[in-house]
Amino acid sequence: MQVEIWSDIACPFCYIGKRKFEQALEEFPEKVEVTYKSFQLDPSAPKNSSESMVEVLAKKYNMPIEKAKEMNTQVTAQAAEVGLTYQLENISVVNTMDAHRLSHYAKEQGKMGEVMELLLKAHFTEGKHVGKPETLKEIAASAKLDEEAVAALLENDAYKDQVERDQQEGSQIGVQGVPFFVFNRKYAVSGAQPKEAFLQVLEKVKEEDGGIQVVGQGDACTDESC
Repeated sequence: MQVEIWSDIACPFCYIGKRKFEQALEEFPEKVEVTYKSFQLDPSAPKNSSESMVEVLAKKYNMPIEKAKEMNTQVTAQAAEVGLTYQLENISVVNTMDAHRLSHYAKEQGKMGEVMELLLKAHFTEGKHVGKPETLKEIAASAKLDEEAVAALLENDAYKDQVERDQQEGSQIGVQGVPFFVFNRKYAVSGAQPKEAFLQVLEKVKEEDGGIQVVGQGDACTDESC
């Protein structure tokens, strides 16, 4: 069985959804091949910004800073339910293009899943800036990727077309928010749903045919949220 996961490293629900999906896989007896797909929520985000997530939320939704902090507290509580310790107060706005490009290089080395986990962990639980070359090089080193190849990648536009192709493909099949899980191009689950929802689809997709049908909606990030 193949599962494609459209996600963005800047989306807090993507890490939560990833954990819930992994919990489901632990209880699913069949082999599942997982592929990550890039879906930037804000391709125009600056590479270097001093604005915090709280400031961006407050500005985007025209709300007081305290209200934005409350929203982050709620997301942090959801993360804690799946064993993740979010540090949202330390997160800055980030353009995720370079991080996604690194993930596609890692895919060629058979390490995309490992690198995606390291990127999400660095961003949400360690408060690191995953748009900075030094952070990406550190993550690449942790995954034992070739240091010279990664350094060269970060100095050019390698794999940018793959990121944009994923984005376009996602839009074509109906991805409007992330995380978005597609099972054998047969069913889709939108958002960070409970593991039971994923298990239900994993069982169902084994025997049912048809086009992509969104069988549930959960918390997700869109270009209008997060």
